Amino acid sequence: MDKLIKEFGVIAAGIIGLATIAVLVSRNAQTGQVIQSGGQAFAGLINAAVSPITGGGFGVGSGSGFGGSAF
Repeated sequence: MDKLIKEFGVIAAGIIGLATIAVLVSRNAQTGQVIQSGGQAFAGLINAAVSPITGGGFGVGSGSGFGGSAF
């Protein structure tokens, strides 16, 4: 039974991988924009992670109240 579940997992992973490749190479995929947006989101996360150390906020002029010296 355990081997059967493992086989279904392998098949599901293959289907998901194939679907991912199909979406990436599709003419309507706009892959470049998706990668650029992901990079910007990652850069924002890094900025938020180091802001307590560097004294920066979560963005330039964000006005969120979380930047600067809160203590």
